[in-house]
Amino acid sequence: MNKQSAFTREDVEINAEGTVLRGWLYLPQAGENKQKPAIVMAHGYAGLKEMYLEPYAEKFAANGFAVVLFDHRNFGDSDGTPRHEIDPWQQVEDYRHVITYAGSLPEVDSNAIGVWGTSYSGGHVLVVGATDKRVKCVVSQVPTISGSKIALRRVNGEALTELLSSFAEDRLNRQRGESPVYYSVVTGGEFENSVYKSKDAIEFYTKGSDKFINKVTLRSIELSRGYEPGAFIANISPTPLLMLVAKNDFITPTDLSLAAYEQALEPKKLVLIPGGHFDPYTQYFDLSSSAALEWFQTHLLNRQ
Repeated sequence: MNKQSAFTREDVEINAEGTVLRGWLYLPQAGENKQKPAIVMAHGYAGLKEMYLEPYAEKFAANGFAVVLFDHRNFGDSDGTPRHEIDPWQQVEDYRHVITYAGSLPEVDSNAIGVWGTSYSGGHVLVVGATDKRVKCVVSQVPTISGSKIALRRVNGEALTELLSSFAEDRLNRQRGESPVYYSVVTGGEFENSVYKSKDAIEFYTKGSDKFINKVTLRSIELSRGYEPGAFIANISPTPLLMLVAKNDFITPTDLSLAAYEQALEPKKLVLIPGGHFDPYTQYFDLSSSAALEWFQTHLLNRQ
């Protein structure tokens, strides 16, 4: 069976208690009358489902998993305002809404649902895995561990003072009904300030999809500074956790991920990926996707 006939894909709409999330539902063709284990997945910071994630979803679906790959609210095909605003705790809740949706499908075994996340959403799935025991398996790729520690490494001194002042000014202006302040996600966009400036980040975002819009609200940056998903990692057990960590990651620093992994309890597994933060999607896709697939097969397929 070739890839095209191994699964179907359809557009879906998911009611996240008033906001419509949109994504793709992949269903395996093999064993059509048997309920399938499911994987819920979404992208990281300002990413869209079209940006490097389709090959992961296709690989999982071709190997017997139902997959729901969705756009975060305020991004891509999903509803929500302000557009391009990232509230990490709301995104965590939206994972839970999509888990509810997946578990309601007649084709899905609601007792065999796993979550996959990467970068910012790699942090989200740590929180979801720790707090929502409907989740039976977690795969966290190059995850955000500590927003505060990352922030301290990126901005300090006078620049930090100016940034904190801009947060306060933006809040005051928005309370008055004014539009949010925006940053470019990567250098080269319409806004002078940007979140990421490195060459590999610019290439990753700008070449990922024609649908990508290079902007994010300043509030998103403020909210990221207080996001601490690594604090939940010890509570994931007994749900199985796979962490995929890039050896030279300066976006979600390698040392923070390795320290967090040490705090996780069994069952757990660590896979080290050569290269930097963006390499698991491209150069090392086979390694990252195969490790995730094996983990899901072991802990979802084999539990049925």
